[in-house]
Amino acid sequence: MTLHLRHQMDLSLSRQGTIGRRDFLRGITAASIAAGTLSWRDLVALKAGELRKQGMACILLWMQGGPSPFETFSPKPGHANGGETKAIPTSVSGIEISENFPRVAKSIEHAAIIRSMTSKEGSHPRASYLLHTGYLPTASVKFPSFGSIVAQQISHADLELPAFVRIGGGGREGSGGGILGVEYDPFIMPVAGKVPTNATPTTEVPRYNRRLDLLSRLEADYAASGAKEEVSEHQKLYRKASRMILSSQMQAFDLDHEPAAIREGYGSGQFGLSCLLARRLVETGITCVEVVLNGWDTHADNFNKVREMAGQVDQPFAYLLWDLKQRGLLDTTLVVWMGEFGRTPKINPRAGRDHYPKAFNIVLAGGGIRGGRVIGKTDEGGTEVTDRPVTVSDLFQTFCRSLKIDPKAENIAPNGRPIKIVDGGKPVNELFA
Repeated sequence: MTLHLRHQMDLSLSRQGTIGRRDFLRGITAASIAAGTLSWRDLVALKAGELRKQGMACILLWMQGGPSPFETFSPKPGHANGGETKAIPTSVSGIEISENFPRVAKSIEHAAIIRSMTSKEGSHPRASYLLHTGYLPTASVKFPSFGSIVAQQISHADLELPAFVRIGGGGREGSGGGILGVEYDPFIMPVAGKVPTNATPTTEVPRYNRRLDLLSRLEADYAASGAKEEVSEHQKLYRKASRMILSSQMQAFDLDHEPAAIREGYGSGQFGLSCLLARRLVETGITCVEVVLNGWDTHADNFNKVREMAGQVDQPFAYLLWDLKQRGLLDTTLVVWMGEFGRTPKINPRAGRDHYPKAFNIVLAGGGIRGGRVIGKTDEGGTEVTDRPVTVSDLFQTFCRSLKIDPKAENIAPNGRPIKIVDGGKPVNELFA
């Protein structure tokens, strides 16, 4: 590439050393038109593709603690390992799931089950990190969560709200922006149903802006003394927060705008409210929302506890799929139900199940996923994956295919190491039409 062409393209490198997607598209378009190699019809096609890509979003329903596959979507009735849990038919002939999810069973034509997920990490922190980032934790690199990657890769340029929102408490291993920086950290909502606190300016907007300008000037001396990066990160947070609290899009957080019938459809529990908020945020243009439900670590009293947890999830999960479908958003919204691992096939003396990453299940819907499908299987007792094993890298490749993200795209770590979005693996292509 000549210096003239590079100047013409005006390619800008981010702090991580990557070329912005929109900068590249804008630059290569200008250069190609100038060179006479790109017609306006080609330009329209490029822009249309870009807009379609921007329309994608992801909702992660994170089941913190590791849900048992036997009591969720891979029951083993009639086997000692299956325990007391019964299987029920679904809306798709031949597919049965646990009796704990009767409403999801009626919506399974919209969802696909992977029953052959497998990994080697049985520690909550390490497994949570792996299932959030696709990488194991290391001392040298802080890997970004997939939610942060989604925000970086496909968020809307004109979005005034945070591109990545996390609703709920529990473990947060691997859920931050990592090497992408604080601007891609999730905006944390401890609970749904209440608008974010401290999100209203305490003075009129012109005076507020003057104060921000004064702060920027005061920080300039500190930056000049050797703290340029720290000041830059601090100012990014302030700009991001200011843009958010001054935006009319903040109404997306207010569930009082929803009709009573819709609120009733999601149920009155906190998880239901969180799923409703996730739909509102995605509808507004936010690209990734993670909804956390803690409590799946069932070392004791597994059957009653899973029954209770599933009771919180079943109605909101099923209604979320229906609601997205009715609004024309399911095709462009990838919905993922998963935890960090599964539970042991053998029931322990406390009527519980312990950690078991060797074979577990997840559910995917929307984003081009073909519903009414089951991928992979385990043996009769749920101990070994016997068909179509799916690794964490395979899963992240699948996420990328659904959301039209290039899994080979790289970000540069502070130590100069290029980090691919996904390292290895292949997408589960059977999931797509």
